[in-house]
Amino acid sequence: MYTAFAEQFAQELDRLVDASSVAVVGHVRPDGDAIGSVTALVAMLRQKGVNAHGFIGQEERFSEDLYTIPGAEDVRTVTSFPQDVAACITVDCSSLDRTGALQEEIAALDKTVVIDHHASNTEFGYKNFVIPEAEATAVMLYYFIAPLGVELTKDIAHSLYAGVLTDTGSFRWGGPQMHAVAAELVKTGIDQQAIAYELVDRITTQDLRFNGEILSKLQVFDAGGIRIASLTATHEMIEGRPKSTIESLINFVRATDDTDMGCVFKEQHPGEWTVSLRSRTLDVAEYAQALGGGGHKPAAGYSDTGTADDLARHLVQVVEEIGKNVQ
Repeated sequence: MYTAFAEQFAQELDRLVDASSVAVVGHVRPDGDAIGSVTALVAMLRQKGVNAHGFIGQEERFSEDLYTIPGAEDVRTVTSFPQDVAACITVDCSSLDRTGALQEEIAALDKTVVIDHHASNTEFGYKNFVIPEAEATAVMLYYFIAPLGVELTKDIAHSLYAGVLTDTGSFRWGGPQMHAVAAELVKTGIDQQAIAYELVDRITTQDLRFNGEILSKLQVFDAGGIRIASLTATHEMIEGRPKSTIESLINFVRATDDTDMGCVFKEQHPGEWTVSLRSRTLDVAEYAQALGGGGHKPAAGYSDTGTADDLARHLVQVVEEIGKNVQ
């Protein structure tokens, strides 16, 4: 399937080369797979003579740790495309709304190409290359390299490794494929220890104090027999904090022995929240989809509005309702 999709994508190259400018777009509030996939694909397309540029559809800069990925400094955070953009490829976006401020312009473009690995993908493109079995979009892009006839440079390998590392929870979930791809990427000479430090392990004493404050308010909810370990980070608490510190909070509750699911409520703006879900045994993507989000069986997320109590109530209601339907 990887090779077939890659060969079909290669057939699009003539059209892309002729375009005045091609936008490669990752999802809003990007993670390592989004930025790694954007930067890798931009570099691959440029090798083939495509005038490609990376974009994220939001005003604010993304998490500072992601700027350690080669090419990330050139990925522009914008609310509209430059006038010369004539074609678009989205990567790691399960639906059009995940492109943020750019979604209306993308919808108006002719023949947008979608490359993604989410089972919940809505196939909003002219061509949709979606492989839910892929552990990361970066895994898919690795298999595009040979059919496209591009060189696996050290920078491209770094970008792809960053995507695989972060989207698999440091290789905690996935299959043999992710290890096989990672092995080939490491052969290029990338420093996997340094990449892991920058994207996963880096922490400060201020971060530790922040984590302690959040952890001291840990709550456990019962949702029809399913126990949910929950952390809440209000806007006041997270304002000015590194995004990587905030996103790492889920690691504290993702696999507690005495609960079934972990979640973190993060208030990005007053009354506006993003929620991360994790589980070793439950399909949290099902809950996220019911709440307007998406993701994968072990890791998913969604957005919601209201107070922290409102969000907890919404999540418990959905988990209970889905549990009743299964019984």
